[in-house]
Amino acid sequence: MAKDKIKKKYNSKLNELINHNKLYYNESKPIVSDKEYDDLKNEILELEKRYNYLKNNNNSNIPVGYKPSKSFEKFKHKIPMLSLSNAFGKEDIINFEKKILNYLNQNLKFNYSVEPKIDGISASLTYINRKLKYGVSRGDGKIGELITENLKTIKDIPLEIKKNNFPDEIEIRGEVFIKKNDFLKIKDKFANPRNAASGSLRQKNSEETRKIPLNFIAYTFGYYQNKSHEYQSEFLNDLKKWGFKTNKDNKILNNIDDLINFHKKFENKRYDLDYDVDGLVYKVNNLNLQNRLGFTSNSPRWAIAHKFSADSAKTKVLNIEIQVGRTGALTPVAKVEPVNIGGVVVSNATLHNEDEIKRKDIRIGDVVKIERAGDVIPHVIQVDLNKRNSKSKAFIFPTKCPSCKSETVKEFNKITKKHDAVRRCLNDGYDCERIAIEKLKHFISKDALNIDGLGKKVIEKFWDLNLIRKPQDIFNLDYYKIKNLEGWGNLSANNLKASIENSKKVTLQKFIYSLGIRHIGMENAKLISDNVKNISNFFEITKNLQFSKFINIDGIGKTQIDSLKNFFSNNKNIKILLDLKNILKIESQNSIKNGILKNKTFMFTGKLNGISRAEAKSLIEKNSGTTLSSVSKNLNFLVIGEKPTKKKLDQAKLLGVEIISQDDLQKLLN
Repeated sequence: MAKDKIKKKYNSKLNELINHNKLYYNESKPIVSDKEYDDLKNEILELEKRYNYLKNNNNSNIPVGYKPSKSFEKFKHKIPMLSLSNAFGKEDIINFEKKILNYLNQNLKFNYSVEPKIDGISASLTYINRKLKYGVSRGDGKIGELITENLKTIKDIPLEIKKNNFPDEIEIRGEVFIKKNDFLKIKDKFANPRNAASGSLRQKNSEETRKIPLNFIAYTFGYYQNKSHEYQSEFLNDLKKWGFKTNKDNKILNNIDDLINFHKKFENKRYDLDYDVDGLVYKVNNLNLQNRLGFTSNSPRWAIAHKFSADSAKTKVLNIEIQVGRTGALTPVAKVEPVNIGGVVVSNATLHNEDEIKRKDIRIGDVVKIERAGDVIPHVIQVDLNKRNSKSKAFIFPTKCPSCKSETVKEFNKITKKHDAVRRCLNDGYDCERIAIEKLKHFISKDALNIDGLGKKVIEKFWDLNLIRKPQDIFNLDYYKIKNLEGWGNLSANNLKASIENSKKVTLQKFIYSLGIRHIGMENAKLISDNVKNISNFFEITKNLQFSKFINIDGIGKTQIDSLKNFFSNNKNIKILLDLKNILKIESQNSIKNGILKNKTFMFTGKLNGISRAEAKSLIEKNSGTTLSSVSKNLNFLVIGEKPTKKKLDQAKLLGVEIISQDDLQKLLN
């Protein structure tokens, strides 16, 4: 297979994965099961394994958790509080370890710190001069809610540490939860123990929080001034000495077989615990290796959550509804008789796509088995054919969009030589009501303009009232009309106005992402913004459809370029872009980044020593540099390792590109 076709296939799958991450983390509307998600991830890993030049581009920048409530003061984490990637079987754990070794480019021996994954709410505690100064929720991973007084009510949390070896400043992270027996006493107030913990911590009055018997178990650190520990296990031991509770089931295990065996034993044991757990967490025990491995955009490379088996139940399909997404995808959703699965009442289940309905022969009125794992939307496993009505009919998937009645198609994939499973509306953008609404929801979402107070339900309401039709309408709202709406008033309308005004200052990366262009997630938006530098350059490129300039950007392939062309070939989208350009203050990329490699471009050829391409690329980006995928006049440095490609060397010499060694690169970084 030609290199460009491989890259196209890889980028297509990568962008599919990024989209699923967004649906799961940002919109709580996942359209695939955990297994399907992980199968896709494994396909990407297999491609990277087979074609080494692909290994740099499997990161996504998806938000974590939820945005902070306006009821609390916001607090920025010094070190992001990210979520963990998930594993569901031995193969996933093997791939996790392989990924670690590939990234470090060394066959190192290391052990794992293992702990139960408590199903609660993450919180961080910042101690300054041995006293608890700040207590913060996870929030969106970058900014949390300041809930210090509420956390102080939890008996497990020390307010002051008197041990001599306690750091002058440290952020200790852990899980807030409620024990099963304690939950039974208050179950009428909350749906499940996790909701009880979350709801209690977000009380405006800390005395209300005090009434709930909450617990806290510490498991790691965030910011740590003058860090002195070498191992995670060493730090956990000191946590106990300092007066924090840690999990008594924490273990140090040496290899994958030990991890799998312990997981099997603990999965049976979990029902005997007095608190809810949904898996085990494996962390590289060596803190120096943790530091080297660092983070992807939404999770650490050095840790993974190994989930327990999914819960399931049987219920009846009452109806099948078709939802239309931001990119025109038609997604079938089963409306089912409410059923309790693992402590959560389920009334919706994804059916994924048209082919899946046919394959499983799912019909309205069928009794079906539904499976739920973690927070992923439940999905239908199978039909109980013994309980099927003999007169039931197969579901006919609509060939026209249920929103705008336009034709729908299954696009032909030139790589797989098959039609896609997903059917899409042919209407473009804001001409289809459901697509337009979903695009507006995307525009105001956390990773885009992040407009507090303008959530999904408000978008729906404002659309029905004809207050909003396009993104630029948000900045010209009729606040007199809004304040007179039921449930609003002067204060709410003024708060919304302030939030919208604050959102006008936005980074170029977030702005590009906010447009909702298919195949352009946060990571690709970053790559494009790094390349074009400012909104004026981006506008000129889009207006003139000059996207061939992006072909040399490492991570941008034909799929992304075709998507950009299709989007900006529509004059209505160009008009939206122009209007927003004139309304917003879009920060140039140069004003955001000021590292020592600012405005410098790099490319690698040959095998690097002691470091992978991914880690080297990450180091360059952390210092404001850019990596390219091919030799051109825009390249400043060609970094050569062992056995460099002769063609690339010759091209670099011809163009006058400076050729440097790995040691030379290290000198630039120092």
